[in-house]
Amino acid sequence: MNAKLKITTAMIIFGSMGLLVRNIDLPSGTIALVRGMIGVVFLAIVSLSLKEQFSKKAIVKNGLLLTILGITLSANWIFLFEAYKHTTIATATLSYYLAPVFVTALSPLVLKEKLTAAKFICIITSLIGMMFVSGALTKPFQGIEDFIGIGYGIAAAVSYASLTLLNKFTRETTATEATLAQLGVASVVLLLYVFLTKDFIDITIGIKDILLLSILGVIHTGLGFWLYFSSIQDLKAQTVAAFSYIDPVTAILLSTLILNEKMGFAEILGAILILGSTLISERIREPGWVEKIPTMLRK
Repeated sequence: MNAKLKITTAMIIFGSMGLLVRNIDLPSGTIALVRGMIGVVFLAIVSLSLKEQFSKKAIVKNGLLLTILGITLSANWIFLFEAYKHTTIATATLSYYLAPVFVTALSPLVLKEKLTAAKFICIITSLIGMMFVSGALTKPFQGIEDFIGIGYGIAAAVSYASLTLLNKFTRETTATEATLAQLGVASVVLLLYVFLTKDFIDITIGIKDILLLSILGVIHTGLGFWLYFSSIQDLKAQTVAAFSYIDPVTAILLSTLILNEKMGFAEILGAILILGSTLISERIREPGWVEKIPTMLRK
């Protein structure tokens, strides 16, 4: 599986996560903790069954960076869940998906990647599309809670962008090693968070919750983050930023198809802008890419 297919699959997996989380009757901190722990156990079992060799030297060499990345990952989950608590999902999502813009803007400084005008326009077009998809333009603010939610959403976006950029600096570690290390550290941080916020008090877990948490941990955490971390090592940060918008588009499409939530003209236009700009941004660097657009559309 090539890197672009991996990140596309990861984004589709992440985009379907909301359908599960929405039906788990547990505090957000607890959900995040359990998904991280199940993800670690799943990856460890898979790794052992495949008899993968772990490089202690590589893990120690990247120890500080992997620890920072794990803390950043846990912060990303916490901030995003808090954003959902204080504002609408649409507004929180729009705030959160400023992350690709941050990645695109910082990649020339942090990673020395060349940022062309055309690539920048594609990212901005995706952001505009996200504004249409989220519905934030047509829904009025509800007071201070919305601003608090936006603040958490932007904090989640900063942590997500940091995760993408900093992962480019890991060296000599396999995708499994990097994923296990980051999920492990994130689980420890989330355990402390849940303990301090007392999210574990008076919790009742049903069979449905156990089933959904298992899927969330195995597919949406273990497999999803393995695909994500293994792909970003082989892709430019700006490419990762562009593909990130597949996540919210997937969420909107699934909510329409499965939950029968209405998708109006604005949402459809936004999805077209996002997916179209993502496709074009990956073809811009090829000679004669304009002439190839009709062929690309037929495919």
